[in-house]
Amino acid sequence: MATTAAPETITWTIDQSHSVIQFKVRHLMVSNVTGKFTSFDGKVETVGDDFENASVSFSADIDSITTGNEQRDGHLKSADFFDAANHPQLTFQSTSVKKTGDETYDITGDLTIRGTTKSVTLKAEHGGQMGDFYGNTKAGFEITGTIKRKEFGLSWDAVTEAGGVVVSDDVKLLLDVQVGHQ
Repeated sequence: MATTAAPETITWTIDQSHSVIQFKVRHLMVSNVTGKFTSFDGKVETVGDDFENASVSFSADIDSITTGNEQRDGHLKSADFFDAANHPQLTFQSTSVKKTGDETYDITGDLTIRGTTKSVTLKAEHGGQMGDFYGNTKAGFEITGTIKRKEFGLSWDAVTEAGGVVVSDDVKLLLDVQVGHQ
């Protein structure tokens, strides 16, 4: 009687040199400020090469935030926003990954920023898989979503003389991620 081996659990790790973790937020309601985290880590655990029902975990170091403006970056790290001294990382842990199309997924999970955890759903588009020159398998994803910053305690706000909001509550998340395994 032949037995069939269960599919192997594969751990994919984020390739930091081929990944970008960005965000965009409206400034003065007329343009976007784009920022990114330069120090981050994450992994995806799958059964075989199938990403449906995967487990996704991710963290980013708040001190690595950059928007191209040193003064603004310092303000974002301060207690007015991320409070990096007391909350040095943001984290995400998936609770479900559901396939929604041929190459698309909904990734739902717990996002923790500044000590506040909320369930969020992110949209992921799988860009494909390929072997590299070193025998590793690589997979690419474009991941997007929007969060309300004030729900996570990022509540600093100011109003312009004309009554406009300085920083929008909506923050767009834009992640281009390459993961790999041997």
